[in-house]
This record gives sequence, structure tokens and C-alpha cells, in this order.
Amino acid sequence: MAALGAPLRTLRALLRELRHTAGRSYRDSPAYRHVLAAFRAHRVTSEKLCRAQQELHFQAATYLCLLRSVREHEALHREYHGKGERSPQEVAGLVGFRLPQQPGGKG
Repeated sequence: MAALGAPLRTLRALLRELRHTAGRSYRDSPAYRHVLAAFRAHRVTSEKLCRAQQELHFQAATYLCLLRSVREHEALHREYHGKGERSPQEVAGLVGFRLPQQPGGKG
């Protein structure tokens, strides 16, 4: 996590990840309401300068990184998780090899 970027971009990315997690009803989730309330409470206005804005932005970016990593991990796990015992021909095909043919047509 080199640079934080814009807080609005982080908020939108967080909401996008929540949508991936919760599906169509993500706006009804407590996490959605909490994220929006926190960003609204920590925005800079003309009356006050919020010192905790950078802290909130860093926490939001960290949470975004966590959500993305969990989603990507689950996708990789679904794709590469073992599906039980495989035949030697299947295993050889997975790594790009072919088994030698047996003489007499046995293989």
C-alpha cells in the first residue's frame, strides 16, 4: 500500500467490495451504513479541520485491501482446490506432460 489516493476513490472501492460480498442487498447491511457514516463524520468542512481524516482514510484503505485479498483468495481456492484423487494421466496433463504409450496398446 504505497499511496492512499483520494478518499472518494477509496470509499467507492470499499462499497464495490461490499457489493461483491453481500450481493444485491448490500445497502441494507450494517457495514454499508457504518462505512458511509464514518466517511461523512470525518470529512473536512469549512467549520472544522478533521485531524482524524487521514487516519480514517488509512483504515479504510487497509480494510479495502483485506476485502480484496479475501475475495481473490476465495477465487483462487475455488479454482485450484483439490478435487480428490486424480488419475496419473490427469496429473500429467495438468503439468503439461503426456505419459508414454505402452507397447502392445496397453496405455
